Amino acid sequence: MSDDERQPIFNAPWPAVVATLVIVGGYFIQTLLPQNWLLANFAFSSAAFEQGRWPLLFTAIFLHGSWAHALMNAGAALAFGTPVARYFGASLRGALIFLVFYLLCGGLASLGYGLVNPGSTTLMIGASGAVAGLVGAAARLIGRPTPGPFLSPPVISMTLGWIAVNLILALVGFAPGLGGAGVAWEAHIFGYIAGLLLISAFGRVAGAQQA
Repeated sequence: MSDDERQPIFNAPWPAVVATLVIVGGYFIQTLLPQNWLLANFAFSSAAFEQGRWPLLFTAIFLHGSWAHALMNAGAALAFGTPVARYFGASLRGALIFLVFYLLCGGLASLGYGLVNPGSTTLMIGASGAVAGLVGAAARLIGRPTPGPFLSPPVISMTLGWIAVNLILALVGFAPGLGGAGVAWEAHIFGYIAGLLLISAFGRVAGAQQA
């Protein structure tokens, strides 16, 4: 095999790598700051959102509960963000669209959680909802250069699997490795649906190939 034919071991598109590093680096910075102050000002809760604190829909994405929490989300962001970022393209325009897509999925995930749990003062943090959006988008890109139909076998099987896993988390009440912390499974499902529905529209804005 010639040098030109060799594939790099690590070839994830740079927007997906940046999203991953933001999660890891963000949590490192978080560990250096007063935790109570961060949670009080940037964590999402339904009650705070109902009082008009809408920026919490997005600020909560950048906080995590532990290194395990951050690293799990970072790994998932890299794995599922790779096909999405590749679809949008590695140009600056594609990267900005990837960023907006990621944040919008996270914001809609938080909003969905808030709508299902009105008036709750429970704090929710983490990039899980935004990452779930990447999972939903990636489901429509399985084995394809463009988003596949909603009722294609890969999309149906991945969607059913995602819902099943999160319903199990809802019954168990926590995720292994997170020290017994609660899981906002509703946000995972809303984020996934957002990614599933929005990938084609964002692809058109990015000028990406359509089916």
